[in-house]
Amino acid sequence: MTTNFFQNIASITTNATEEWVIVVKKMSADNMVISVLYKDTSCGDPASRIIPPLIFNNTPQRIDECFFPDLNTAIPDTAVMLSSMEHFLKQKEQAKISSQMEKDKAAKAEKDKTDRQKKYEEAMKKVGELDTEGKHREAWMKVPDPAVYPEHAETIRGRKSELAKKFAPDLFNEPLKS
Repeated sequence: MTTNFFQNIASITTNATEEWVIVVKKMSADNMVISVLYKDTSCGDPASRIIPPLIFNNTPQRIDECFFPDLNTAIPDTAVMLSSMEHFLKQKEQAKISSQMEKDKAAKAEKDKTDRQKKYEEAMKKVGELDTEGKHREAWMKVPDPAVYPEHAETIRGRKSELAKKFAPDLFNEPLKS
C-alpha cells in the first residue's frame, strides 16, 4: 500500500520550527478520533499554548475525505496567527527598549539642566565675591549672559545694572564741568 500522507503534510508545513502531534484513537469498529495539535516552537508567547488541537471524530472514510482539506484551511491560519504573536512580542520588546531610551534622554536632560543651574549659581557667587571685594567692573564682566540663561534674564540684567552704578567714574565719559 502506498500513500501520499507525508507529502501532503510537507505541502502544508511552512517552516522548520513547526511541530505536529497527531494522535489516532479507534473508538469502535466504524468510528475513530484523530487529534492534530500544531505548534510553532519559535513563538515565545505563552498564549500559543492554549490553541486547541483539531479533532476529527467520524468514520475512517469520512476522515479521509475531510482531513487534508480541513488541515489546509486551519494550519496556515494558525501559522499566521502564531507568527503575528511572535512579531507582537518582538515589537513589544522594541517598545520597551525605546521607552528606556526616552527615560534615559529625560534623565540626561534633567542632569544637563541641573548642571546649567549649578554653573549659573557658581557664576553669580563669583560675581558676589568680586562685588564684596570692591572689584565692580570685574564682577560686571563675570555676570552671565542673559541669552544663555533666559530663565534668569531679569535677575542678570538687574545685577549688571546694580554693578554698573558702583563703577568708579570714568574720566573719559564724564561730562565736562565748566
